[in-house]
Amino acid sequence: MPAIPASPLYPAHLLTIKARVDAALQKHGFDHLLVASGVEKYEFLDDRPYPFKPNAQFKAWLPLTHHASSWIAYTPGQKPVLVYYQPDDYWHVPPTQPEGAWVDHFDIRIISDPADAAKHLPAGGRRAIIGEADAALPGFEPNNPQGLLDYLHYHRTYKTPYELAVMRLAQRRAVPGHVAARAAFQAGGSEAQIHAAYLAATGHTDFDLPYSNIVCLNQNGATLHYQYKSNDVPSQHRSLLIDAGAEVDGYASDITRTWGNGDARFEALVNAVDNEQQALCGLVRAGTDYRNLHLECHLRLGNVLRTLEIVDMDPGQMLDAGVTSTFFPHGLGHPIGLQVHDVAGFSDEEGDLIPRPAGHPYLRMTRTLAPGMVVTIEPGIYFIPTLLAKLKAGPHAKAVNWSNVEHLLPFGGVRIEDEVHCTDAAPENLTRDAFAALA
Repeated sequence: MPAIPASPLYPAHLLTIKARVDAALQKHGFDHLLVASGVEKYEFLDDRPYPFKPNAQFKAWLPLTHHASSWIAYTPGQKPVLVYYQPDDYWHVPPTQPEGAWVDHFDIRIISDPADAAKHLPAGGRRAIIGEADAALPGFEPNNPQGLLDYLHYHRTYKTPYELAVMRLAQRRAVPGHVAARAAFQAGGSEAQIHAAYLAATGHTDFDLPYSNIVCLNQNGATLHYQYKSNDVPSQHRSLLIDAGAEVDGYASDITRTWGNGDARFEALVNAVDNEQQALCGLVRAGTDYRNLHLECHLRLGNVLRTLEIVDMDPGQMLDAGVTSTFFPHGLGHPIGLQVHDVAGFSDEEGDLIPRPAGHPYLRMTRTLAPGMVVTIEPGIYFIPTLLAKLKAGPHAKAVNWSNVEHLLPFGGVRIEDEVHCTDAAPENLTRDAFAALA
């Protein structure tokens, strides 16, 4: 689907947000919803601030991502109030005057002192106040009612057309970064240089990324959340695994690609994982239990391990024995939107846990797919020394072709990740569409 401007879709989005809040307030016995954007935080014993990240429940209302000490106050049937903090500051650039498609939909109160927000918030009635403890004002301490939060989190999984439009834009912002990263890898760059190429192509800095990019050369790809970006150029560029996203108006994208240097066995592995990943994306259908999709992924990756002569076992036996989990130890994916790992991936509307399959503790999504959900699909096969050592010491060691494992060990691993929108019919692959649009 082509990218379209999100702004014309915003009014309908806001109506949906208000309807959800109306229902949550009534269900849990509140008269008002107050949402704090959050406050700027400083390093311990220092005057340097951390990058500001707003409360996701604040971003759900409107696309303000740099606005600390601001509040939304909503009473059903009334125009929502936005308390907009705009300090008189010559040390830093303050927020601009309010502008955008959302402005006419709010009663905007501009303040220059965070304490003045209290003058614009409802003093009476039963108030649900969402925010961190340090956002509190006298008489307005966040209570974060769990039942109300569970309800809002659950329904936030269903994206409005406005949200989908913004998420498509976030994909299109990230894809040029992945293309630039691949070129930097092929040119022999270090992890730090590849990361810099990604930032330049997306127009991001380290501080405004939705998450810290994972940029892995060679064996570093076996560390799932590898946190460094080495300046050292390796003697050989075997592989690049890059897990990197972008952000537009508070919505994140999360894309992973893996590239090789022409080694036949590793290229065969990349191609096989990519083929299974695309097939799994095609199974993102309404009514499908995501837990079953995760187990299907294990069976498919088990078949890859057998076909490429890495493990000589039936895929079902590999799954039952935990052998596939040696090579694929994480979950298939997660919900995504205002947060990279959107909340309520494994709970119902009441906040009750929908259990993970036994033996799969890291799966972040256990709900049944439905139209409007956006999830990541990110299968991988890795060669992780600590997990391989346990396999080698166990009863299934003889089924493993350790010669092939030793060959692939310096490549780290393979992960391919797309974001997929569940619809009433065929799924929409936001990521592949963005790559196709760039091509």
